[in-house]
Amino acid sequence: MGMSKENLKGVILALGSSAFIGASFIIKKKGLRRAAAATGVRAGVGGYYYLLEPLWWLGMVTMIVGEVANFVAYAFAPAVLVTPLGALSIIVSAVLAHFVLKERLHLLGMLGCVMCITGSVIIVIHAPEERTITSVQEIWNMATQPAFLGYVFSVAVLVFVLVFHISPRCGHTNVLVFTGICSLMGSLSVMSVKALGTSLKLTFEGVNQLVYPETWFFMLVVATCIITQMNYLNKALDTFNTAIVSPIYYVMFTTLTILASVIMFKDWEGQSGADIASDICGFIVVLDGTILLQMSKDYERSPSFGGSNPTLLSPSLSARLYSGNGDLFKLADENVAPSEVISLRRQESD
Repeated sequence: MGMSKENLKGVILALGSSAFIGASFIIKKKGLRRAAAATGVRAGVGGYYYLLEPLWWLGMVTMIVGEVANFVAYAFAPAVLVTPLGALSIIVSAVLAHFVLKERLHLLGMLGCVMCITGSVIIVIHAPEERTITSVQEIWNMATQPAFLGYVFSVAVLVFVLVFHISPRCGHTNVLVFTGICSLMGSLSVMSVKALGTSLKLTFEGVNQLVYPETWFFMLVVATCIITQMNYLNKALDTFNTAIVSPIYYVMFTTLTILASVIMFKDWEGQSGADIASDICGFIVVLDGTILLQMSKDYERSPSFGGSNPTLLSPSLSARLYSGNGDLFKLADENVAPSEVISLRRQESD
């Protein structure tokens, strides 16, 4: 299937976006670490000193550049084509984390990265063409259909439960909590970004969409969702290993976004059964890749504590010992020696 000029523009913008966003994960985490070292309070437990850290703001600027490119990409290509290309940000962040943050990426993790890219390529090859939209009111009609309203209600309920009931109890020990909130809100933000981007595109083409209240409503939804995403993404990055946060966030975000897009924009209408099946297979390959990335970091946790004695603490034992607040896992990411862990525990008990 040949790729249209509009889809090609969307792909190029999405690739550039992923490169910037992947790098921003690393820059922001360096800033978070500096802020935590200066104050002793991490963002993951409510610290906001990172807002005074220039390196964190550099990461934010890098992310904003990537998000702007991503924003424009959605105006040219369907979400089922643009969103999977976020896999590149996994590769960028994982490789940079290996060299910059010293978060080791083993052979198994490299294989996981390759699988993520392979799955995304399969999805891109079988992606549908962008449908023609002539007005923001047309998008509003899609957003207010019963099926999509049901999806929005489900997301709102899940986010409420995660934020107010689950996050206080196990947000710092289960990476799925913070990334789940980001992904759920992200799926709504992408739908609104596509609506807003299409509106601005039509406006620049001479069909003014700023006179419609729906355009401003979508802009409000985008702002609300992005602020929530940034807050919980900071918590996830500060609490867990970057090479774990990035792929898990990608898979959850991609899956939910494509689901929302299929419900709202009916992207798969007119697609052959073979193309839809290929898209699903691509998602499965990406999911398998992220599982391998997770396994590669699990193997790393025990040796990182043991130095010359890699069997000092097994991942399962460490989970049982300190599953209460995730301190041991965080210390593992920061390459803290076992003797320092013992010293910290002794200080707490005094």
